[in-house]
Amino acid sequence: MEIKRNVFKQLIAWKDNPDRKPLILQGARQVGKTWLLKRFGKDHFQSTAYFNFDQQLELRQFFQTTKDPERILQNLSLVHGKAILPETTLIIFDEIQECNEALNSLKYFQENNPEYAIACAGSLLGVAMSRGASFPVGKVEFIQVHPIAFSEFLTVADAHLSSYLENLDHIEAIPDIFFNPLKDKLKMYFISGGMPESIVTLLEKKDVERTQKVLQNILNGYTLDFSKHVENREIPKINHIWTSLPSQLSRENKKFLYQTVKSGARAREYEDALLWLVNAGLVHRVYCSSKPALPLTSYDDLSAFKIYLQDVGLLRRLSQLDPSVLVEGNRLLTEFKGALTENFILESLVQQFEGLPRYWKSEGKAEVDFLVQYKNRIFPVEVKSEEHVKSRSLSFYRKAYNPPLSIRYSMRNLKLEEGLINIPLFLVDYTKKLLEKT
Repeated sequence: MEIKRNVFKQLIAWKDNPDRKPLILQGARQVGKTWLLKRFGKDHFQSTAYFNFDQQLELRQFFQTTKDPERILQNLSLVHGKAILPETTLIIFDEIQECNEALNSLKYFQENNPEYAIACAGSLLGVAMSRGASFPVGKVEFIQVHPIAFSEFLTVADAHLSSYLENLDHIEAIPDIFFNPLKDKLKMYFISGGMPESIVTLLEKKDVERTQKVLQNILNGYTLDFSKHVENREIPKINHIWTSLPSQLSRENKKFLYQTVKSGARAREYEDALLWLVNAGLVHRVYCSSKPALPLTSYDDLSAFKIYLQDVGLLRRLSQLDPSVLVEGNRLLTEFKGALTENFILESLVQQFEGLPRYWKSEGKAEVDFLVQYKNRIFPVEVKSEEHVKSRSLSFYRKAYNPPLSIRYSMRNLKLEEGLINIPLFLVDYTKKLLEKT
């Protein structure tokens, strides 16, 4: 089973760019970075030279003894077993955060030997940089790899439904013959989430229990990362925050509270631990906006924020919500008071729009789930898990600020009416496309 990843378009554009720089793929562990690079090398280069700095510790010596790219490539060619050629060979440096000298060498490859195609993957690169590791600023390009989106999931779950959505060209109601099976596929996605291995296990092997184990193994791997890459005094704090996230999101307003992490906890004690999770790409921190004005980043209330996981499947597994909800009607989308649905929507918005969304509230009167900035316009976003869509908060916001368009995600059909577009949850990945048609 091969899932069509949208990021391939970015990789091809990078390869064809005459001013190409060494590339770094960022993203949390298990989102498929290594597979992407190897597949990209197989499809678009004559050969691939793969090096892993976590598995092949001796490789680090090549970069510690010289900064000359030609000498480095000579040594790497010996390990590879054949010549590494410019333009025709994709050089992959995996887990590059484990060798700071290799990371720095990218500067010299870009300056002296730009004809070589070098692509790197780093799971904890953000953590390494936050610790003060030197970095070739301005000499590399970045691509962020996220978990597989629902639209990508659909290409293998049901190619006909995927084709229908790809060709959707008007804002009009979706016929029931498509709408109902799309709801069912969305529930399946909430079980597997966007981690490649869990999707393959669910769709190809059709084994829900094994999918559970795959997700648990990923969570266990993240926990091991806490102990491997974090100072001892921070390990318990990170674990406390990590395990508290389901309860944080189960509350009515979902604002992150340090007291929920541990009784008596204070921000200054746990801020570094939370920042580690953010830098590792495991969570998204969504700030409250004190004013829905441009640019949104200028009005962040740094003391008020929500924390979401990078993947809805991992959130479901971390919360111990049993996959039996797959056959229990709409219960899947009403657990956690909408937390799963909000997390799912946020994942998609992060992939479509530049910068993280914000949320907005007005002193006990109203709270809007997200604010999205796009083309110098701010769109308020309301998230509903089912067909019940009455929202006092969104109405309050619209009266106060009169936005050009408001967005509501729910299980109602696609419709644009009186400045409000209702988008079915399974269409969230097409939000930007739909906005262009309003």
